[in-house]
Amino acid sequence: MGTERVQTWLKEINSIGASDNGVNRLAYTKEESKAIALFSSWCEKEGMTVSEDSAGNVIARRNGTEDLASVAIGSHLDTVYSGGCFDGTIGVLAGLEIVSRLNERKIQTKHPVDIIVFRSEESSRFGVSTIGSKWMAGEGSSSMGSLTDRDGIRLEDAVKEAGLSFSRFPKAEKKVQDFKAFLEMHIEQGPALEDENRSIAIACSIAAPLRVRATITGKASHSGTTSMDTRKDALTGASELILALEKAARKEKEHGTVATAGSIKTHPGAMNVVPGECVIDIDIRSSDVRSRKKVLRSIQHKAKKIEQTRKLFVRFESLSEEDPVPLSDVIKKKFEAACRELDISPLKIVSGAGHDVMNMAKKWPSGLIFVPSVNGLSHHPDEYTRKADITLGVDVLEHTVLSLAEGTLSPGQKGGVNYEAAPS
Repeated sequence: MGTERVQTWLKEINSIGASDNGVNRLAYTKEESKAIALFSSWCEKEGMTVSEDSAGNVIARRNGTEDLASVAIGSHLDTVYSGGCFDGTIGVLAGLEIVSRLNERKIQTKHPVDIIVFRSEESSRFGVSTIGSKWMAGEGSSSMGSLTDRDGIRLEDAVKEAGLSFSRFPKAEKKVQDFKAFLEMHIEQGPALEDENRSIAIACSIAAPLRVRATITGKASHSGTTSMDTRKDALTGASELILALEKAARKEKEHGTVATAGSIKTHPGAMNVVPGECVIDIDIRSSDVRSRKKVLRSIQHKAKKIEQTRKLFVRFESLSEEDPVPLSDVIKKKFEAACRELDISPLKIVSGAGHDVMNMAKKWPSGLIFVPSVNGLSHHPDEYTRKADITLGVDVLEHTVLSLAEGTLSPGQKGGVNYEAAPS
């Protein structure tokens, strides 16, 4: 049901920011704002009331029969640079599809149903992810205003250009009693579902990153006149450290730990100069804090050896250290019940990527389901999720929403499913 409707929405919304190298709807740009405005207009056509909070997050509400805490569904419409058409967008459209189904079937819910479009979920532009949901959950920081993008534009100025005021962001925080639960559907961004030939995964928790910057200092010198024995090459030292990082993470794979050296900068960066300095940004992720720290200690130990053997100096700087986020057992059970009703065997996984749900889970019962992304591809123009998988994901989400929101058919309505509240 609604497969073609979702496909139509996908095509239209992804025309915003479309280019030859993928979709570009970066955080707090006119493209992101335009996509949100279009989505808001669709919600209004479904009879929902739409409001915007002080951080630019949009909340569309389908009223319940009683004035109670809402069951919220949400995700984002911003993309990475040269992104795909499904990351985030599917989660938002899933919410709209559910509301459309409820309207068609004349199903009433006791609790209101909200769809939330969070601003700036991706870290691509400003280096910090899930900005909108952080502020909604009361996790924002005033220091965010000074963040800059690669063009030197400050977040505070980008927000102002989008018609908002950064000083008012704290007013976006919601109260505990505002939401009964929060649900998110997302593409997996990895191969686990396809490897296991499954259509749905239920996330048990969100792994969190420990991020450090390693600066390796040697001595810049002429590449033609400096002998191999006397060089203090910062880049070759950095290469040893990167390989040690990979080796340490592999030893921790039973804990689902991964590590990446995602950015390398050398100075002076000329072909005919031995690198005098190399800066590596390192991301270590796990749902196991001890495992994550074990990887860090391993590369710190390797750094000391590199200093001795290569006559270099290695300095580590802590960038961030976030805690893994467990997701609600109650919501996981609701997802499992929905899967049983639909005869689906779900996979249970830890999410290696961060999502808005990790902020919402700190304040409200929250859950996350994944649908497959072909070849596990994401953050790429070729990102693709099949129609059938999207539909199954929406089906699971719909059953869960109606269980939580206590939805029933209107009096006298015949046919369809009677979605009585599942036992708590």
